[in-house]
Amino acid sequence: MVVTGADRRITYVNAGFTRLLGYTSAQALGQLPSELVCGPHTDLHTIGALRGCAGTGQEMQAQVLLYADDGRPLWASVMMNPVLGAHGLEHIVFVLTDITHTKMHEVLQHKVLDAMAHGAPLRDTAMLLCREVERIAPEVTATLLEVDTGGCLGVLAAPSLPPEIVDLTNGVPIGPEVGCCGAAAATGLPVLSCDIASDPRWDPVRQAFTGHGLRACWSNPVKARDGTVLGTLAFYYREPRGPDALHERLVDVGLHLCALLLQRERERAHIHQLAYYDALTGLANRSMLRTQAERRLHEARRGGTPLALLFIDLDRFKQVNDTLGHTAGDALLRAVAQRLQDTARAGDVAARMGGDEFVLVLPQCGAHQATQAAERLLAAITEPIEVAGATLHPSASVGIAIYPEDGGDAEGLLRCADIAMYQAKTEGGRRLRFYRAEMNAQAQERSRLEADLRAALHGGGGLALHYQPQVHAHEGRRLHGVEALLRWQHPQLGAIAPQRVVELAEECGLIGALTRWVLDEACRQLADWHARGVPVPRVAVNFQAGSFRDPGLPAMLSHTLAVHGLRPEHLLAEITETVMLAPEPAVLATIAALREHGIGLSLDDFGTGYSNLGALHRLPVSEIKIDKSFVQDISHSAPARALTSAMLHIGASLGMKVVAEGVETEAQRSFLAEHGCPLHQGYLYTRPLPPQALEAWLAAPFPFHPLPSEAR
Repeated sequence: MVVTGADRRITYVNAGFTRLLGYTSAQALGQLPSELVCGPHTDLHTIGALRGCAGTGQEMQAQVLLYADDGRPLWASVMMNPVLGAHGLEHIVFVLTDITHTKMHEVLQHKVLDAMAHGAPLRDTAMLLCREVERIAPEVTATLLEVDTGGCLGVLAAPSLPPEIVDLTNGVPIGPEVGCCGAAAATGLPVLSCDIASDPRWDPVRQAFTGHGLRACWSNPVKARDGTVLGTLAFYYREPRGPDALHERLVDVGLHLCALLLQRERERAHIHQLAYYDALTGLANRSMLRTQAERRLHEARRGGTPLALLFIDLDRFKQVNDTLGHTAGDALLRAVAQRLQDTARAGDVAARMGGDEFVLVLPQCGAHQATQAAERLLAAITEPIEVAGATLHPSASVGIAIYPEDGGDAEGLLRCADIAMYQAKTEGGRRLRFYRAEMNAQAQERSRLEADLRAALHGGGGLALHYQPQVHAHEGRRLHGVEALLRWQHPQLGAIAPQRVVELAEECGLIGALTRWVLDEACRQLADWHARGVPVPRVAVNFQAGSFRDPGLPAMLSHTLAVHGLRPEHLLAEITETVMLAPEPAVLATIAALREHGIGLSLDDFGTGYSNLGALHRLPVSEIKIDKSFVQDISHSAPARALTSAMLHIGASLGMKVVAEGVETEAQRSFLAEHGCPLHQGYLYTRPLPPQALEAWLAAPFPFHPLPSEAR
């Protein structure tokens, strides 16, 4: 992190800046960032664009090549945020993230493998590889040579090499004294010439190379899996020098890609095989799983032996993505995949079905052995893992199906194991369950429930909103607002718990549609109350953390308000603390856009475990809600009273409104009011009510009478 003043000179750098670039605070303070970290191949157009956006108060994100104190180049993602004050630009905040590894693997590897998978010609793909290398490391001139069956060099790609040099290289026999590439191909070892002008291996062609400004060369042999040298990947430099750390990492990635490329003509089957493995984890993918599972089943039928199929699903994986981001989620998936492979036996099939779902096929394995294998796997998965600076304690739910009892083909066993896994998950996760016939009926009921929810969202009825008032403690008739709470009265099953409705919507991809329905219905009802003079000033609507990854959310909220003739201040978006744990740039951008649209944010369940005070003061939150677990303990717990007082003080210090949830007794109401919390919500005043009942409650005489305890 780097902070500058309006004059763009550095006023602060954190320890991460020193670790990444080597400069101490003393070296950095007072310097212009561009003078400190830019080098000979930094894109000055990008630097100018960052400078221009800062001057106009605009945020900007860019990828740029920077240089450390020791001259080491690295690729960084730069997020630039200007801070404006009353008199214009006051500060500029830069967040730098090292993306060198990502740049090489996700850009270079993805592009080359994609070209190969689509059947691009050999030379076109080789040229693409060299160009990408030169784009990542502009100081390098890259070449890829092949060794033909006669032991001679041939240029496959040299996009920046002069034609004269290409002609000199083509057809040269390899040998230990034939430049760097000839020597690397002959010996099978990397060869470095830090200065071509003084290296005798270059005697026959030295003048041609140095005449074109090529002063050094580092060549690495490209080998097949059996050790055969297929060609060379060489980096030329325009000054006497050797490779740096970036070039070494590029070669590590590039040599593997070159080996694949040069073997493609002789081993197309290997390239084809890449389509059958999961790119993230390296496990077999869904297609390979079915092929391998059917093969193992065929062997089981022929030998009369049992087979077990385990369906594994991570517990609360969505929470990891929502709180730490998808990069952390991917790291967790890779770690789980490795643990899955470590527990598998030779001959077992480990696969990733997609998302956070994995499958393990265990040949010659009955119920007893499957139980032992699943327990070992669950124990391995629950080992802590460090991800994105946080320690995660993952767990999983495992469903088990056995051949031949539960099915005779891979599809049937997968379906049964999936049903058993879902049963394990509904029982709380962190456990295994074997498939039983009655589970199928439960799965069918869930499928029916999903279909009924879809129908309800399309006007089929049953969905409704109840509203719980948020009142001023000293003026109980005056509302601060109401919170909209979802209710679903199923025609056959009766009332479905709201949390179950949300979980079902998330599982079947309906959470977006459900959120839109709740928002539209809440705004429609508020507009109706306003039209009839019912004194409800605003409505609060709950949003899942994942909703804030949708950049279209602010526009959708504004459009819905406009359709119903409401203003932004009539709506309050309630978010959970998980948004604050490790907010992603996309989430922060959505939250900032909500603020620009004038829509307030309320932080729900404050204090329940994820509170990040560092993020709280940066997020445009206008209201926090003290969780009912604190309020309920006020009357008998000194720590609860102390924590509640602290949260009230935090809210007051930050200029935020504070609403206490779960107020049920006069003692709770009195303590909260006396300690500066006049906004209350809870059964002391009323339970959530349907619209007409809320209107009747508002019309009732003041003061309100608490509900009897048996009615709460």
